[in-house]
Amino acid sequence: MRILLAEDERELSRALVAILEHAGYVVDAVHDGEEALYNLDINDYDLVILDILMPKVDGLTVLATAREKGLATPVLMLTAKSEIRDRVAGLDAGANDYLTKPFAAQELLARIRVLTRTSAGIAKRELTFGDISLDEQAFQIVCGDVRTDLTAREFQMMEMLVTAKGAKISTDRFMRKVWGSLSDVETSVVWVNLSNLRKKLAQTGSEVRIVALRGVGYYLEEGMR
Repeated sequence: MRILLAEDERELSRALVAILEHAGYVVDAVHDGEEALYNLDINDYDLVILDILMPKVDGLTVLATAREKGLATPVLMLTAKSEIRDRVAGLDAGANDYLTKPFAAQELLARIRVLTRTSAGIAKRELTFGDISLDEQAFQIVCGDVRTDLTAREFQMMEMLVTAKGAKISTDRFMRKVWGSLSDVETSVVWVNLSNLRKKLAQTGSEVRIVALRGVGYYLEEGMR
């Protein structure tokens, strides 16, 4: 699951990234409203965390602009403002929830779980293909009684493959969704992670395999063990 974090306090941003990544999320951190809007235009996110008091463009404007463009992703506002009128302004601008600083890490993670569980298309979905399923809470591939742990990015790639139901996913699509359009990592990182996923699928004894179609992309196929 990928999160955009827009927080201008660098020290707090680094702490939040550490908390979120430890919890298994992939995080893109930006420090002003212009960066936030740019990233929302070019990347897909499962959740957006916005501070209100940011330079260049404030969080409320970022939120209102993104909603006007059709953003349906759940948004959690983080802010030092605690007056009722400030919270109402955030909710009226399109926020799904509001958390006032300072806050406990456990409460932040709990609110993220609620928002991502109840957002459109995520609630009660079945992540299955052939004889495997994905456990979103544990970041695992499940085949029968066998469970295999995945890294956050491996899980996100496997989630894309499972939900595609056999449709082809290009290397560029993996890069945009999992690493972001602005990432400076080489495309070989996709191949490395897919190689690891193939090994982990084999460890479960699954009949499902990841197939590469040269020049087109990757997809899941049910095969014989």
